[in-house]
Amino acid sequence: MTTTLPRPLDLPEFPWDQLAPAKARAAAHPGGICDLSVGTPVDDTPAFIRDALAEASNAHGYPTVIGTAEVRDAILAWGARRGMVDVGPGGVIPTIGSKEAVAWLPFLLGVRPGDTVLVPEVAYPTYDIGARLAGATPVPVDPTNPDSWPEATLVYLNSPGNPDGHVMSKDELRGVVAWARSHGVVVVSDECYAALPWAEPYVSEGVPSLLDVDVCDGDASGLLVLYSLSKQSNLAGYRAALIYGDPALVAPIVNARKHSGLMVPAPVQHAMALALTDTEHVEDQRQVYAARRTLLLEALTDAGLDVDPDSAAGLYLWVADPANLTDSWALVDRLAELGILAAPGNFYGTAAHGRVRVALTASDERVAAAASRIREAWSAR
Repeated sequence: MTTTLPRPLDLPEFPWDQLAPAKARAAAHPGGICDLSVGTPVDDTPAFIRDALAEASNAHGYPTVIGTAEVRDAILAWGARRGMVDVGPGGVIPTIGSKEAVAWLPFLLGVRPGDTVLVPEVAYPTYDIGARLAGATPVPVDPTNPDSWPEATLVYLNSPGNPDGHVMSKDELRGVVAWARSHGVVVVSDECYAALPWAEPYVSEGVPSLLDVDVCDGDASGLLVLYSLSKQSNLAGYRAALIYGDPALVAPIVNARKHSGLMVPAPVQHAMALALTDTEHVEDQRQVYAARRTLLLEALTDAGLDVDPDSAAGLYLWVADPANLTDSWALVDRLAELGILAAPGNFYGTAAHGRVRVALTASDERVAAAASRIREAWSAR
């Protein structure tokens, strides 16, 4: 008897599987591969966070979906430091990484077939996937020009942006809020790179949030922010992230998560609370990435490659070859010959073709090796 399952989901091939041939070429380099294709932290998790995980390891009972009072208080304090509106304990929950939240929020909020979800035209692919998992239609748009948007049910923002590092100003965010409220649309802003600014005014003033009091007029209605500790604290393996926003939106998310068992482990919640409270280790890690960024930026620029000048924050450089502004794979292949693996712009939407994403998430030694190879190869051209 033939079963009717599985039925295929409307999902594309996982993009990074397409990098296998380039990865094999890069790995064959005599000096070894410099993998700059993914945003996976390589530096140690701070010792005080590991100690916190151990302290809470006697976790014999089930954790709560809403999170402990400790972690919710820490999330609210984090939001206050960013100038975000106070949403109270009912407006925050920990999540199992931010990718899980991105992928399932549309479905948990009730987005369904026939609905439209707007995603940034240059974007991390999981926003598109989140719409598809709900059966909705993802539509790429310019996030800074809401007057050009079609009718929709939900809008995704990503600032600072992955892959391009673009930061939306307070005025641009206000424009999104005004449009969304006039159209009755929910906005979800993924701000997981907010702790990694490189340009002013963001270094001095911080990266603006969708829920900045000045942006949303002190009203969180219809707005959610996602944040991850993977980047700021090297906690990618902990799967520690959060949702912060309108309690009326958080409540149905909590209810669905209770039914489906989506809970952050109790030891991780304790570690997360301490990590959110301490700002010193966040700045220390930012300085580590700053040094790597400077090294790669100078090498790429000296090689005559175009690094997007609007990349003002985040873990990536957004790079193009002026001699070929349409074919991302050509630059990926050129770098692979040098033992350097980068991600093609094709992974991030049709508007991203011609560029590649170069990550800062490799060891100091591998970043230095990549910079040296780039300088040598392009100077010989």
